[in-house]
Amino acid sequence: MDITELTLTQMMNLMGQKKLSPVELVDAYLQRIEAYDSTLHSYITVTHKEARDAAIKAERSIMNTGLSGPLHGLPLAVKDQFETLGILTTAGSRMLSDYIPSNNATVIDRCIDAGAILLGKLNMTAFATGGGDPYQYGNPPRNPWDLERDPGSSSSGSGIAVAASLCAMSLGEDTIGSIRGPASANGIVGLRPTWGRVSRFGMIPACWSMDTGGPMAATVEDVAIMLRVISGYDSRDPHTSRMPVQDYQAALSTDLSGLRIGILTEYMDDCLVDGDVKKAVSSAYKHLETLGANIEELSLPLLTNLGPECAVISLGDAGYLHRDWLTNRANEYGPNTRRTLLLGNLFTSQMIQKAIRIREVFVRKWLKLFDKFDLLVSPTDLAKTKRLKSSDSIINPTDAVERFKNSIGTAMPASLAGTPAMSVPCGFDSNCMPVGLQIMGRHFEEATILKVGYSYEQTNTWHLQKATSYKL
Repeated sequence: MDITELTLTQMMNLMGQKKLSPVELVDAYLQRIEAYDSTLHSYITVTHKEARDAAIKAERSIMNTGLSGPLHGLPLAVKDQFETLGILTTAGSRMLSDYIPSNNATVIDRCIDAGAILLGKLNMTAFATGGGDPYQYGNPPRNPWDLERDPGSSSSGSGIAVAASLCAMSLGEDTIGSIRGPASANGIVGLRPTWGRVSRFGMIPACWSMDTGGPMAATVEDVAIMLRVISGYDSRDPHTSRMPVQDYQAALSTDLSGLRIGILTEYMDDCLVDGDVKKAVSSAYKHLETLGANIEELSLPLLTNLGPECAVISLGDAGYLHRDWLTNRANEYGPNTRRTLLLGNLFTSQMIQKAIRIREVFVRKWLKLFDKFDLLVSPTDLAKTKRLKSSDSIINPTDAVERFKNSIGTAMPASLAGTPAMSVPCGFDSNCMPVGLQIMGRHFEEATILKVGYSYEQTNTWHLQKATSYKL
């Protein structure tokens, strides 16, 4: 096996035994980036010199005193939404094409303090607002399973880089599925933590009441290791929780005896979910049952009506955040990004208040489900991974109404409620593209989600299959 395809634990064990050098590992990733990223476009910035310097320092430290952190010597790449000291941070936009931050985001500091080595900054849609415009840095980013298919957004590069072994692990950001969607599309694991579990200091915002950073990696155990590192209270982010951070890796097991898992029937409706996706996740549900879980269907009709509420809340926030640039630099946005942000400023106070109140009703109903169930499951995406397309334009008010009126997505519940959710690979569709299983829990129950994901993963082989089309 190529050393770049080892798990974090395997890499750490080899480095602890002095059988693998951080320099050797970093060089291997940099060589792969050089060989393949001109096709995949997962990186915006590659920090060659900084990464090699950090690797040399890590090697000396390991040789002298051994491993000193849970990520010591491990190569990390991060979505370009996270500020990095002295390193270009663009948020995928030309408007920040010369922005060099004077500080690191808290999650970056925590990863570096744990020993991680930063390889670079990863591609994303402009300001994490979704699709429509060409990517500003490397267009289009391509799915390593099929170069003509979508890698998901907005953490596109984070999903691609992990799937193609262009980094050992990555950080993404999830507002309404921007970690989980790319994880599903690229056949990796991606976790949206509880809102407030992970600091957002130094993360360029999209929607303050939904944004959260989270780990993306090849396996559930890798994600568990990363989550412990980046979680915890941060005085620079007043919305972070003081809840104790668990040892998520230690909580992993394959015994699901007695665990109560609910299947959301709205997301299994033949009118909404693709047949290939339904087949893959249905098989996953049955497999969880063989592992000891008690599986039961449940219905929450409000799930099919969350699109407008998500749009009003998220775009209302985004429009407000960009109000000055929309006034003074509007022409520097891509046309669809500009229209989307302008739309956010057109919502009336009555619309926003109604959306907030519907959100409150939904959150109460959503949390009530966990009185009966430990976890809820669904497809991560209802559709198969689509082919790349150049544009999905919003031309007039009718287009905007249709876009958001008909929006039904499995990512919305956890985003609106601030609860954790994770996507794990659970099979492939008829186009040989990955399908993701979404596992959702109550606030701060990441350990239970990770346990179920780990149990499912370790009793299957989906995570062992690797993308290869980008090598052809």
